Amino acid sequence: MSESLSVNVALIFAATAGIYVGSGWLESASETLSRYYGLPLVVQGAIVAAVGSSLPELASVVFAALSGSFGLGVGAIVGSAIFNVLVIPALSGILTDEDVEASRTLVYKEAQFYMIAVSVVVITFAMAVIYYPTGPGLSGTVTRPLAALPLALYALYVFIQYADTAEHEADPVTDANVLREWGTLVAGLVVILVAVEQLVHAVQFVGDVYGAPDFLWGVTVLAAATSLPDTLVSVRAAKNGRGVTSLANVFGSNTFDLLVAIPVGVFIVGAAAIDFAIAVPTMGFLTLATVLLFTVLRTDLSLTDFEAYGLLAVYAVFVGWMLAESTGVTALIPGA
Repeated sequence: MSESLSVNVALIFAATAGIYVGSGWLESASETLSRYYGLPLVVQGAIVAAVGSSLPELASVVFAALSGSFGLGVGAIVGSAIFNVLVIPALSGILTDEDVEASRTLVYKEAQFYMIAVSVVVITFAMAVIYYPTGPGLSGTVTRPLAALPLALYALYVFIQYADTAEHEADPVTDANVLREWGTLVAGLVVILVAVEQLVHAVQFVGDVYGAPDFLWGVTVLAAATSLPDTLVSVRAAKNGRGVTSLANVFGSNTFDLLVAIPVGVFIVGAAAIDFAIAVPTMGFLTLATVLLFTVLRTDLSLTDFEAYGLLAVYAVFVGWMLAESTGVTALIPGA
């Protein structure tokens, strides 16, 4: 058992490295292609970069659902969303010389739409418990019709982005090797898919050894590993002086994760069980983290170093809480 445990722990680090490498190819190719096709900065961050860098989260949900552990995938999505709104903006601010600049469009459209996305996912889980209960507790089944609700909201999100940028005109890059960039993008996607598939199985094994619920392992270990592409994309954009793109990737990635990644997992397996009592406390923390980021961005429409370190401190509190739940020090999450 100890040998198998050490092998799977090593596999977690190797798969995480694979995700990092694949995300680098993906980020470079998607950025070049976005500029080649003349896409606006907010679209580059909120849709192109966000969807591309969210592939690990999407893959984690699909692989977890196929292996009968949908809670692990949902935990990865929620944990990744918390990581994204707290750690990624913080690192973007700390690792750059200047404050990370935001915009009114980012704050009042992207951030607020993301808050709506969080609410819709909670409502979807609640409806699963109300209409498709699976036990005496707060457990339910998320069916395909319920999963269609967040997907419909994401379709609205894409339509809003299209309507807001329909008349945008940009000077596209003309010296890019388009075929090579598309090849690099596809290669990055393949590397990420293989790495995430191995990562999900390794995290499941380690979680079973320690007897921890799938959701808690997903919300910590798997979430941090699958957030690497988002971190790479956002930090690099911030260091290049594109603060709006950096922050738009955070909100766009989280919106995609919640409204697309979770429903896609449900559509693939047909139906998935969800424990509302476990999901809601962490979703509540995600809501608080989102409100905190919205607040600091609204002050002067920028993120200072002081505010960045504050976001990191809040994430440290979250990790401490998850450790306390796993060791039985606290019991705010039933079954943890």
